[in-house]
Amino acid sequence: MALDKKLIQNIIRVTSKAAISSYKFIGKKDKQSADKAATDSMRTEINKLKINGEVVIGEGELDKAPMLYIGEKLGIGGDLKLDIAVDPLEGTNFVAKNLPGALSVLSVAEKGNLFNAPETYMDKLATSKKIPSDATDLDFSIEKNIKNIADSLNKDLINITVCLLNRPRHKKIIDKLTEMKVKMKLLTDGDVAGALLVTNNKYNVDVFLGIGGGPEGVLAASAIDAFGCKFQGRFLFKTDKDIDRAKKMGIEDLNKKYELKEIIKGDSIFCATGITSGDLVNGIKVLKNKYITETFVTHKSSNMTEIVISEDTIKTC
Repeated sequence: MALDKKLIQNIIRVTSKAAISSYKFIGKKDKQSADKAATDSMRTEINKLKINGEVVIGEGELDKAPMLYIGEKLGIGGDLKLDIAVDPLEGTNFVAKNLPGALSVLSVAEKGNLFNAPETYMDKLATSKKIPSDATDLDFSIEKNIKNIADSLNKDLINITVCLLNRPRHKKIIDKLTEMKVKMKLLTDGDVAGALLVTNNKYNVDVFLGIGGGPEGVLAASAIDAFGCKFQGRFLFKTDKDIDRAKKMGIEDLNKKYELKEIIKGDSIFCATGITSGDLVNGIKVLKNKYITETFVTHKSSNMTEIVISEDTIKTC
C-alpha cells in the first residue's frame, strides 16, 4: 500500500497538533514541559491513525519513556506498515527562550525503508542538487570541499555560504572557514532545519556540514531526498555503550560512510511544523479563535515540496 494524499494530510495534522501543544510554553523557560507536551500530543495523534507503525528514530530507548522511544509501536492497526522517525520538538531551547526556529518534525516510510539510527553523533554533509555529487565528500578536507563547491557554482569563495552548528567541536572548521573568508550561517540548535536550507536558493546556503545528532541526520535525509540533493553521514561512537547499541541495531561497519539512498529508500513523507518562526516556516499564529500553522511538507513519489497552511480551532473550557 502506497503513501497517499490522505496519509499526508494525517501526518500534517500530527505535527500541527504537536506544535500547538508546545505553543503555550513559548518563552516560559521550561523546555522539559514543552517537549513533553509535543511528545504526548504526537503519540496521541499517531495512535489515531489506521497504521502499523514502529518508531525507528526516536528520543531514546524504552527506559526513556514517556518520550517516543525506539521500537515503540504506534497506530490502531491496518495494512499499512510504516517506519516512523520523530522529533516532536526540535529546538527545545528555542521554545523555552522564545527564539526562532522551533519545529515539530515527523517522517514516515514504508516498513524497512528508513534507517534505524542509533542515538549518537553523526558527521554530516548536505549540498544542493546544483552541485555535482562528486564535488564533495566527507573524506575530503574542508578546504577541498569548499573550493570544489565554489568552482562548480562559478562563485568566488567569499560568496559561498556554509551552514553549521556553532559548537566548540567545530572550532577547527570555523577557523578554516574564517581563513578562507567564506560566509557562515552559525546555528545555536536545530540541525534538521539547518540541513534543509540547501534545498532552495532562497535560503542562500550552499552546504551544510559538521557533527550533529544521528537521528536528526536521518530525519533531514528523508526530506532532502525529495529535492534530489546530496546527503552523506557517518556515525561517531564515543563509548562502548554506543558501539554495543549500534551493533544490536545491525551496524557492523562502525566507520561506514552512508549515502542518501542507504538512509532512506523508496517513498517517504516528511513534515515539519513551525512553532516559532524560522528560515523554513513561520511559527504558530493566533487569529480570533484559531491557531494558524505552517508545515514544510515533502512527498517523494508525488514530487510534493511545499508549505501547507492549516487551521485548528482553539478549544475553550
